[in-house]
Amino acid sequence: MLQVYTGNGKGKTTAAIGLSMRAIGAGLKVYFAQFMKSLAYSEQKILQTYAPELILKTSGKPYFIAEEGMIAKDKLEAWGDDVVVFPKGKPPADYVTMIRNGVEEVKKAAAEKKYDVVVLDEINVALFFGLIEKAQLQDLLDNMPPDTEVICTGRNAPEWLLEKADLVTEMKMVKHYYEKGVLGRKGIED
Repeated sequence: MLQVYTGNGKGKTTAAIGLSMRAIGAGLKVYFAQFMKSLAYSEQKILQTYAPELILKTSGKPYFIAEEGMIAKDKLEAWGDDVVVFPKGKPPADYVTMIRNGVEEVKKAAAEKKYDVVVLDEINVALFFGLIEKAQLQDLLDNMPPDTEVICTGRNAPEWLLEKADLVTEMKMVKHYYEKGVLGRKGIED
């Protein structure tokens, strides 16, 4: 089955981690590929301890990216070097290469047919920013072994992926303390 966790609310990666823990508890093997994330998040320390039942791979940099005009100037100033802004349709070339290489790693891992669950964390965001192309993700999904559960997470899941999915969960933000200027907190968001 193909599952998609999307929307502007908190909890997409958390849901994928929860599913992964359930899978490990059932004796399944998990390949957890994080796109747009470096090894800077608290949950990664725990996920790494589950090897070889869970393999964690990251393809990201220690900063966020955004297209010009997406983020208000005052927020950009507050974030400083934690965000890199690029012209629409022209993401940083080194980031594109890193994400595409990460997708190729997933393809190789899936071809080994030893993973029951493959998580593509933040892949929707990578698509949204043009770091990978639709054809590349379609090829990856089309070549997954048929008994593999695949989870795609991240905001802005494209319509074609929602249509292809067997399960879609949209996390909706009703209220969030980010709106009051509270940034990610260690152990809660980071």
